[in-house]
Amino acid sequence: MGERSSPSRRTVLAAMGAVPVLAATTPAAATAAAAVVIDQSARRQTIRGFGGMTHTAWIGDLTAAQRETAFGTGEGRLGFSVLRIPVPEDQAAWSRDVATARRASELGVTVIASPWNPPARMVETFVRGSQTNARRLRYDMYGAYAQHLNDFATHLRNNGVNLYGISVQNEPDYAHDWTWWTPAELVRFLRENAGSIGTRVIAPESFQYLKNISDPILNDPVALANVDIIGAHLYGTPLANFPYPLFKQKGAGKELWMTEVYHPNSSDSADLWPQALDVGEHIHRAMVNAEFQAYVWWYIRRGYGPMREDGQISKRGANMAHFARFVRPGYARIEATANPASNVHVSAYRGGNSTVVVAINKGASSVSQQFTLVNGAASRVSSWLTDAGRNVAPQGTTGVSNGSFTATLPARSVTTFVTA
Repeated sequence: MGERSSPSRRTVLAAMGAVPVLAATTPAAATAAAAVVIDQSARRQTIRGFGGMTHTAWIGDLTAAQRETAFGTGEGRLGFSVLRIPVPEDQAAWSRDVATARRASELGVTVIASPWNPPARMVETFVRGSQTNARRLRYDMYGAYAQHLNDFATHLRNNGVNLYGISVQNEPDYAHDWTWWTPAELVRFLRENAGSIGTRVIAPESFQYLKNISDPILNDPVALANVDIIGAHLYGTPLANFPYPLFKQKGAGKELWMTEVYHPNSSDSADLWPQALDVGEHIHRAMVNAEFQAYVWWYIRRGYGPMREDGQISKRGANMAHFARFVRPGYARIEATANPASNVHVSAYRGGNSTVVVAINKGASSVSQQFTLVNGAASRVSSWLTDAGRNVAPQGTTGVSNGSFTATLPARSVTTFVTA
């Protein structure tokens, strides 16, 4: 959405209820939890990646070193495999984000793009409630707008970046500062014009994953045929609204992406602990409850983001890296006991001959956690840990016996396990 509208967004988030922050207490002794059973043959969604956005016009570009930190996969890197960039309305600005997008592409990162506004010549104003200068795309400009999106994709391709997908509109239902689209207008554009777009099409990118914006697309076979990725944002979305039964019913062959969020807010430092664990749980919920295939943060580099303004990885960023570095594009989420104990959240993924398990303990006590792997063999497991004093710190390798291993999940921590 952009920080220029963050007071409005904070109002939305406050209305949805604040995320509780655990009070600081002395950790108690380890408690036992129910075993986590991981079924390596029970595949769920294919993961496309984890990442974030750059928007050079608003906050400046990443430096060369920051690109390596963001998209590299080694120790001390975020491991991001998705980059989202804007589609400027003015062609003269189309090269603004190319340097970062090109380097990301060289590192194998998936690049997507979203527009906030069409070119000014294609827009008209109208009255929308109390807003007398609301903007919308002129109906006679739908074809020209599709060509505008194609031309942007061509420009990037000519500069070494092959877009994976392009959005019709960023947050068409929260567009006080940009361009509004009604669900009917989105369906009309998808039906009549999106078929001419030469890359994958993303829609509708509702700011709060509001289903009344995306349901009409899923319920219209012609519109649905011309969209490839149902995109959504999760600003203040209640957990009960994470699942999407209609997508499961009608979205065969389509992808489901979470294309923008910051969580739990944009006002606190990303190094606030244990609040940063809320990010880990949010990703867990997005993968397990919502079954998204991608999770994309708002600005990559920001005081509340995964990378601090000094280029160092924040505590929120460390939580993201526990997924992004190890759960790579093409991996599949697999079935695992999601909540083996109070405040413990577990998800698992399979890629090649490895299983990746991300375990978050938000409780004030450490937990002795058994993990049992079924329908697949493993001989050893390596782990990485983030807690109050460590960021994705390697913890060494231990053996797997009869398909099981037991690990201590320290109080208020996130641990990633990788089998071999």
